[in-house]
Amino acid sequence: MQWLEERTGFLTLIKNLLTEDVPGGASYWYVFGSATIIALAVQIVTGIFLTFYYAPSAATAWESTKFIYEKVTFGQFVISLHYWGASVMIALMALHLLQVLVWGAYKRPREIMWVIGVTLFLLTLVLGLTGYLLPWDLNAYFASQVAINITGSAPILGEWIKSFLQDGPTMGTLTINRFFGIHVWLVPALLVMLAGAHLFVFRHNGAAGPPADRPPTGKPGRFWPNQLFMDTVVSFIAFAVMVVLAIAAPPELLNKADPNNSTFVPSPAWYFLSLYGILRLAPPSLEVVATIVIPTLFLLLLLLLPWIDRNPRRALARRPYLLAITAVVVVVVVGTGIFGQNAINAAALESGGNVGVCSVACGSETQLAAGAANPLLAGKTTYLQKCAACHQASGAGLPGAFPPLAGNAAVTGDEQAVIATVLNGKTGPLTVGGKTFNGAMPAWKGQLTNAQIAQVITYVRNDWGNKASAVTEAEVAAQAK
Repeated sequence: MQWLEERTGFLTLIKNLLTEDVPGGASYWYVFGSATIIALAVQIVTGIFLTFYYAPSAATAWESTKFIYEKVTFGQFVISLHYWGASVMIALMALHLLQVLVWGAYKRPREIMWVIGVTLFLLTLVLGLTGYLLPWDLNAYFASQVAINITGSAPILGEWIKSFLQDGPTMGTLTINRFFGIHVWLVPALLVMLAGAHLFVFRHNGAAGPPADRPPTGKPGRFWPNQLFMDTVVSFIAFAVMVVLAIAAPPELLNKADPNNSTFVPSPAWYFLSLYGILRLAPPSLEVVATIVIPTLFLLLLLLLPWIDRNPRRALARRPYLLAITAVVVVVVVGTGIFGQNAINAAALESGGNVGVCSVACGSETQLAAGAANPLLAGKTTYLQKCAACHQASGAGLPGAFPPLAGNAAVTGDEQAVIATVLNGKTGPLTVGGKTFNGAMPAWKGQLTNAQIAQVITYVRNDWGNKASAVTEAEVAAQAK
């Protein structure tokens, strides 16, 4: 140890870090920062493991994610730990910022610490957003598409930002690579550097202590061993929560991204539900205000708070207005988040429950929906993915283009004619119910298996009030020869 100290000064550095004074004594109120650092370390370690197997391209992203789930030893656990670790990290950072805000620890001389902390929180949200796309399943694709479109609606720089994120006219391999680079290299590097700067400034200023207008009297507490013990306890609890959630509720991997699935209802991560709720509450003419102006103003308000709040007091009783505003903001964020989740649930129900077929890490009910043991549900899944864009989830069709399937005598009539239409497609004018339709139906032979075609025909012949006999795989195969 002495040999190491003579050559590096490492022991002196550790001693200086551990002998820090804690004004007012050690407290569990001070643990959020350390627990967040531990959560960041978990994200880095698990992220490095995942990069060993993940292949960022439209042709391999979903497949490599599925490979991690099913083939890599402890792969599902690590990917689940990474998923839930992001949520725990964001929750801890939000609590840390809220505690600093309520205690007035952003006031002079700690303004720079506050600005760095808010920037760290913003970068963590960017980390969550960019990581959301990488599995390249239905929810990853459409939720990220919504986020990219929102950035594109920003005035002046919106189109440039959208072009940068999407890296092309449509989402594809270049988009995945762009998000992968931001998620794996750019943002983590910025996070580590800013976290180091945050700790450096913190050691320069020292701990703010309890929310009081006068420094605490009496002998200060010590970081070692008192505060470090409390930090360790809470960090261990946070890690245990990640592990329990990773085992009990692994994230679902839905079917691979399909841009033609027009009825899928994406769901953002919980930490973006409030923004989604605000978007749903705003009329179409004010969407830019809801998604760009309000969040930007809120971020600027947070960054400039030490200079906006000129009240030098830190005591809670001396800051009633700011605390009341903070409470209102928290209630609004939670309330709009709940509203956003309810809106997503209602939209999924309205679209026929099309929330995607789960490929791995699903409950038994969702797996059954995709299984051959339940052909109606399997047929509905295929219909919503391949057919609903033209014929609608309700089977109502599109006027002038694609005929309705609900209440259509041709659909419930000769099953051989229906099979031939699905296999070989259909073009040219068609009259249904006295109305003419002139859309082109593609040939699904070779694009869907015989079993999938049989299931989807059985489904459309027995939904929306239709009632007809089922179609078997053998019947489809006989015509497909």
